[in-house]
Amino acid sequence: MHRSTRIRGLIALVAVALSLYVALTVPVHLGLDLRGGTQIVLETRPTADGDADDEATDRTMEVLRGRIDALGVAEPTIARSGSDRIVVELPGLQDPREAADVLGRTAQLTFHQVLGAAAPDDKPGRLPERAREQVLDDESGRPLRLEAASLTGKDVEKAAARLDQQGGAGWHVTVDFKGSGKDGWARLTGEAACHAAGDPARRVAIVLDDKIISSPQVDPSVACRSGISGGSTQITGSFDDSEAKELALLINGGALPVPVETVEQRTVGPTLGAEAITASAWAAVIGTALTSLFIIAVYRIMGALAAVALACYGLISYAALAALGATLTLPGLAGFVLAIGMAVDANVLVFERAREEYAVRHRPTPRSSVTAGFRRAFSAIADSNITTLIAAGLLFLLASGPVRGFGVTLGIGVLASMVSALVITRALADYAVSRPALRRRPHLTGIAHTGTVRDRLGRSNPSLMRHPRRWLAASAVALVAAASGIAVRGLDFGVEFTGGRLIEYTTATPVDADRARAALADAGFPRAVVQTSGENQLSVRTHQLSNAQAATITDTISDLTHQTDKIRDEAIGPSLGKELRQGALIALGVALGAQLIYLAARFRWLLGTSAVAALAHDVVILVGIFAWLGKPVDGVFLAALLTVIGYSVNDSVVVFDRIRELARANRGKPFARIADQALLQTLPRTVNTGMGAAFILTALAVLGGDSLTDFALALLIGLVVGTYSSMFTATPLAVELHRRS
Repeated sequence: MHRSTRIRGLIALVAVALSLYVALTVPVHLGLDLRGGTQIVLETRPTADGDADDEATDRTMEVLRGRIDALGVAEPTIARSGSDRIVVELPGLQDPREAADVLGRTAQLTFHQVLGAAAPDDKPGRLPERAREQVLDDESGRPLRLEAASLTGKDVEKAAARLDQQGGAGWHVTVDFKGSGKDGWARLTGEAACHAAGDPARRVAIVLDDKIISSPQVDPSVACRSGISGGSTQITGSFDDSEAKELALLINGGALPVPVETVEQRTVGPTLGAEAITASAWAAVIGTALTSLFIIAVYRIMGALAAVALACYGLISYAALAALGATLTLPGLAGFVLAIGMAVDANVLVFERAREEYAVRHRPTPRSSVTAGFRRAFSAIADSNITTLIAAGLLFLLASGPVRGFGVTLGIGVLASMVSALVITRALADYAVSRPALRRRPHLTGIAHTGTVRDRLGRSNPSLMRHPRRWLAASAVALVAAASGIAVRGLDFGVEFTGGRLIEYTTATPVDADRARAALADAGFPRAVVQTSGENQLSVRTHQLSNAQAATITDTISDLTHQTDKIRDEAIGPSLGKELRQGALIALGVALGAQLIYLAARFRWLLGTSAVAALAHDVVILVGIFAWLGKPVDGVFLAALLTVIGYSVNDSVVVFDRIRELARANRGKPFARIADQALLQTLPRTVNTGMGAAFILTALAVLGGDSLTDFALALLIGLVVGTYSSMFTATPLAVELHRRS
């Protein structure tokens, strides 16, 4: 066994063992669309006192964190998105009304004189017999009677955490007041100083959102009625650095309240997420089984080894998701399943090249054919995967929410598929073809013959590029038919692009859509769009609604049947909808431009232009088909569209890579003949790869549930369109451009 084979085998073993360890010990974080709950995206707004910059957003986050904790939601997460957006995830919360109300309030910071300890029968809150007093618990849980607020956050200029290194007093918080707040602070502390040390009335309570965050005692050195002058004070206590910084942030957050607006709100029922996981798991198992059986039937021993590598690919992808802490969303789960089909492509490329080396170029042994196959297929594998990585990267950079999760899983899947094919399959194949039993029976390897597709092509020897304009005319007809669908039917943009609210229900009995529309019109929603899917699913799409109005819609639908469950609730603000529409157009434009630049750098401008023209052709046809079918164009469709772009480029890259190779070996040969030969040589790979991906996508479309059906349908249509256009749009166009140049 060669040293390189042993090294590859060792790398493969380490990768699989490490992935197995990570998969067993590190759980994957599920998105809310899989585990159920509510996601709210808040956007900070500038005020007359300041801009909604990074610092203001950080202060707002600290205030919101305390409010979220008060909701009692298990394992909530809050994170910043950009400079002015805050994403809040509340797992298990199905009614977002309370959460949206609590999170949307502006922070209220107030300073109060402490009147003394509360009586045993005083309940927290305002005292009905004394309207200007209220009872709140201090930091240690002891109830205090507070007078009405003497100062508010508007009187505070800033607060900062400081460390007294010289005096050894430790961490403290300095608070600077402004304007009338300076005199107000002096009066408040002067009144407190009139009480004896240790008396609760000598304290000043700092309250944020009806909660005492600090109640320091006025220092004994401060005289009665004089108070702390100068407009600055120190809050001391047994603070560590994090506690002092948190208190300063809270005071600043109240001092500079930043209004927030809910720009996006999603609620997913727990049953929908569980059903999606189950359906995707079945799609993955059945699709992978069918794909494995197909490649075993076509490539025999090599196919069986590729099936083992596919299993390793799944393990490596899952472990990478867990190790990176990536959030697995519903489109991401679909991307994980989809990448299984894409992982087949690299193996098919290698095996078809190995068949050519053995049967056409007459290599002496399967081992030398496999080695040559991996070497000659590497450039096509690298180029096709890099173009898919470009699409995945654009999804991550330009998309948002669950669609971004699809980009992450797709990118991880592409990298894992390269490891699977170039390391694991290579190590297994090298070991297998070096066995004496296979050397004596080369037909068992699956690469010792040309294959059914290549045999038929060899017997008929068609000249596909004899009349390239006929192929271009057929593509033009398909293009016009698709564009007419866009013009005649228009596009049904989802709420992500238009703004508004989408609520989906499951009902115990079927509900007639016309009856639901009439009931909603009577309830005050005459423009609500009602659609049914399946027997017991109903969706309602409207303009922007408040949570109270959404509850009215739910009550109206519930009156039409004896049991209704809300499985999805999405609200997109008009500003975010416009932003997402622009982002989608930018993503498409950047995707086409990036592919053009890469293909032009790797091949020639002539081939790069042809490939990108075919991509634009695929985009228009796929959008047009969805227009004719009346399917929604939303963020998930955008993910499918960008994936189709990667698919189409994959096929074009394989053909162009062969054109480049043949052109170098046959200088002076007409370009049309070279393109014709390249198409015939790569057609077996195209057919076998398409079949492998089709098994996965069909399983996803049939078994993936309603939430994934449109996604899988778009990819399946895109697979067919992209395969056709790479051969009979991009290649004929390249021939025509070359003829005219």
